[in-house]
Amino acid sequence: MIVGAGVAGVAAAEAVRNASPNAEVTLVSKEQTPPYYRLNLTRYLAGELEPAHLPLKADAWYRKQDIDLQLGAEVAEIRADDKSVNLRGGGRLRFDKLILAVGAHPFMPAFPGTYREGVTPLRTVGDADRILAANLSGARCVCIGGGLLGLETAGALARRGAQVTLLEGHGWLLPRQLNSTAGRLLARHVRDAGIELRAKARTKDLLGDERVRGVQLEDDSVIDADTVIVATGVRANSYLARLAGLEVNKGVVVDNLLRTSHPDILAAGDVAEHRGVLYGTWAPAQYQGNIAGMNALGAGIEFGGIPPSNALKVLRVEVFSVGRVEPEDASYEALDAERDDRYVRLLFRDSHLVGAILLGDAGPAPLVRKAIEARADFSDLLRRRPTADQAIEFITENVA
Repeated sequence: MIVGAGVAGVAAAEAVRNASPNAEVTLVSKEQTPPYYRLNLTRYLAGELEPAHLPLKADAWYRKQDIDLQLGAEVAEIRADDKSVNLRGGGRLRFDKLILAVGAHPFMPAFPGTYREGVTPLRTVGDADRILAANLSGARCVCIGGGLLGLETAGALARRGAQVTLLEGHGWLLPRQLNSTAGRLLARHVRDAGIELRAKARTKDLLGDERVRGVQLEDDSVIDADTVIVATGVRANSYLARLAGLEVNKGVVVDNLLRTSHPDILAAGDVAEHRGVLYGTWAPAQYQGNIAGMNALGAGIEFGGIPPSNALKVLRVEVFSVGRVEPEDASYEALDAERDDRYVRLLFRDSHLVGAILLGDAGPAPLVRKAIEARADFSDLLRRRPTADQAIEFITENVA
């Protein structure tokens, strides 16, 4: 049984079916809609995709694969002792192996006014539909949070004709993925897209009556708002696991086989914490889902961790970040190149590439990621004291 029908859950179901044509596969989702590309919600919000393009698989695929997809079925309790789950509203399902792929929920900071109408996260199709139900053309929209989701949401709303203000509490955009130089260049693109950007802007209050009317910052300035989208990160949905007595830290703790502290329960995706890391992005969730599905059948495949990587897809600029982007000490060597609206940073340690930023041209991104994951040795290249552009050229010509 797989609880959660995001990308990790669907990947796990597919992996089980591919490995065993006779296994009974039940995929449980509390959402009423078939599993969809959560990654594409901002593209849907921007008008780039129609609702028909959101599902991960066609409805017929689940029938053809003999996967019992149960929609609108919320698990209220995991009974690890007798290997069953209780559904909210009644009903019990039994399992031999359980894969938790219940994802994460939006983090809503504790500032006042988050309950007001017009204040919403963007995590589900329902959230997107509520935002689209408003007349966005000319509407005053404030996005709180300058991370990936906040940026993509701001870009989507601007394309719908909204007057968008983006608030970032840090000194530059994407502080976890970019250094200050790349953040400054990205800010230029954000403003060119018609988005007002406020850095070092910390929210104090969401003003209004039943409906939100403005955002008050800690400096007491007020930004008028008809809609406020809160994009301040996510938290793992670990509640069920804690109730079941599983080991939980920030997420459900898993070993290299993605097993939880119960031998017959695995976890994958945004809810799973592996070696202290919660990835919270699409590619690791899908990868973990595949491994968890195979390991539920005893394959014994280890997940060794992967460098975190991110790509921006809505704003009209290519941004790619992978691994570490700032040196911790003098043992690191950074190569940087800035030209026009393009920026490259490559970070090496002990002759291995450990991180990179590509802004303006993310074409080499797959090979850069592959070089990091393969721990390719760049000793010969670095002895030549290359520029960042020369290093990129070397990677594209020599990493297969």
